[in-house]
Amino acid sequence: MSQIDQEQLTKLYYSIGEVAELFDVNTSLIRFWEKEFSAIKPKKNNKGNRLFTVKDIVTIDRIYELVKEEGHTLDGARKSLRERKSGTKKVSIETSPPSLHDYKDVIDRLETLKTKILKMKP
Repeated sequence: MSQIDQEQLTKLYYSIGEVAELFDVNTSLIRFWEKEFSAIKPKKNNKGNRLFTVKDIVTIDRIYELVKEEGHTLDGARKSLRERKSGTKKVSIETSPPSLHDYKDVIDRLETLKTKILKMKP
């Protein structure tokens, strides 16, 4: 579940402290995720302070969901973000309907499993 309401984000830029407060995490975690995820690209002012856009915050929100709520590893979260960005999820039935041959293969495998299971039955 999303930690933020995008409609509440009215400023152009947010400091790292404000972002950390939105997610109730330490600023060090935000900096760590910045290094680990190339999708987070805050601007830096002359002093070197990070300035996060709404887009950055939305990305952090997605990372938070994947890592903290769904339990993904960092690699898993990276993969999920890449798939979401490129739109290349695993091929589904809607994009590539199975052929009759595919159905026969599945039925054959199920029949084999059924036979093995029935043999195990006392």
